[in-house]
Amino acid sequence: MNASNTARAYGWVARFFHWTVAALILAAIALGLYAGSLPKGGEAQLQAIFQTYSVHKTVGVTALTLAVLRILWTLTQKKPHPLHPGRRLEGFVAETVHWGLWIGMIIMPISGWLLHSAAPGGFARILWPFGQRLPMVPEDAALAERFAAFHKLGWLLLGGLILLHILGALKHVIIDRDGTLSRMAGNPERAPEPPTATSGVLPHLLAALAGIAIWAGAALTITAAPTKDGGNIPASAPQAAATSGWAVQQGTLNIEATQAGSTVSGRFDQWQAVIDYDPESQTGRVVVNVDIASLTLGAVSDTAKGPDFLNAAAHPNAVFEADILPATSAGPSHIARGRLTIAGHAVETDLPFELTVNGDEAQAKGSLQVDRRDFGIGTSYGDESTVGFGVNISFDLTAKRQ
Repeated sequence: MNASNTARAYGWVARFFHWTVAALILAAIALGLYAGSLPKGGEAQLQAIFQTYSVHKTVGVTALTLAVLRILWTLTQKKPHPLHPGRRLEGFVAETVHWGLWIGMIIMPISGWLLHSAAPGGFARILWPFGQRLPMVPEDAALAERFAAFHKLGWLLLGGLILLHILGALKHVIIDRDGTLSRMAGNPERAPEPPTATSGVLPHLLAALAGIAIWAGAALTITAAPTKDGGNIPASAPQAAATSGWAVQQGTLNIEATQAGSTVSGRFDQWQAVIDYDPESQTGRVVVNVDIASLTLGAVSDTAKGPDFLNAAAHPNAVFEADILPATSAGPSHIARGRLTIAGHAVETDLPFELTVNGDEAQAKGSLQVDRRDFGIGTSYGDESTVGFGVNISFDLTAKRQ
C-alpha cells in the first residue's frame, strides 16, 4: 500500500490519521460522559472523577496533535476523485460534514484546553510533562464557565456530525454498494475507478463556509446565552438593599480553597448586604445574605455546592450578622464581630476590614480565614491531601449613603 493518496484511494498515512483520530475522539467523548456520570461522594469517588478527567484531557490533547499533523499531511496530498460527480447535492452535504468534522477535531480539544487553562486551581491535570495552561489565558471562573458551556455543546455537535458521517458510509455500503469504504478501509487495489470529471472551486468553498458556519453558530449560541444569574448586571455585582443606611453600589465576594494542593479561586455572584453605619462613632451593624447556588468555583463548582460540601439544596443561604466596631489594635481600621452561618452551622467570627469614608461614599475591603470543619463541610475528607481545611473569604465593595 502506498503512503500517498491516489485517484482511487487513500494511502496508509491518511488512513492511520483517520482511524487513530476517530478512535481518540470517540474515546474522549466516552470518557467525558463517564466522568460526568460518576457519583460525587467521598474522597475516593472525587479522586476517580479527577483521574478520569485527566485521561479525558490527555486523550483530547493527543487527538489535537494528530489532527494538526493530519491536516499538514493532507495539504501535501491529492484527494481521491469522487465516485458520483453528478450527485451534486449529496456531494455538497458530504463535504460540509467533512469540513465540520475537520473543524471540530481541532476546535473541541482547543476549547477543552482553554477551559482547563481558565479554570482556577489545578483540577484534573493533563498527564504529560509539559505546561498545563495556554499562554495569555487568565484564570477566571466566569471565563471557564463560558468555555465549559461551549465544550459541552460542541461535543453534542461533533457527535451529530460523526453520526451523519457514519450514516453516509453505511449508505454507500448497504444501498449504493459502490466500494466507497474500500477507499479508506479496504484493499486500495479493489477500490473502484472513479469517472473522469472536473469541478470548480466554488462548491468546495461553499462547503467550507457551511462547515465554518455550523461551528460559528454554536459559538454565537453560547455567547448570546445569559449568565447563570440571568440578569443584565455584571456577574460580580450584588443585589443592593435599598432599605439599608448604606446601599452597595458594586462589589465582589470571593472565595479561595485548596484542592489537591492547588489554590482554587471563585466567587458568589448573588448576595445582599444590609448596612447601618455611623461614621462619627465608627460603629454600626451589617447583615450579609449569600446565595450559595450562585457560587462559581472553576471546574469544581457543582461539587462544592453538593451535599458533601456547602449543600446548597438543604442550606441555600449563608448569613453573616455582625456589629461594626472600630479596631482596637494595629491593622485594618474596623472589625465586624458576629456570627457566620454556613451549611446550617453558626460560628462566632471576627472579620477585620479596611473602611474609607469620603462624604456619602464608602469603600470597604477585608478578608478572613475559616476552617471548613467548623461548619461540618467536607467531613468525609479527613485530611488535606484532596481538600484543604482552610478557606479564605474576601470582599471588596463600594457603598453609598441613603
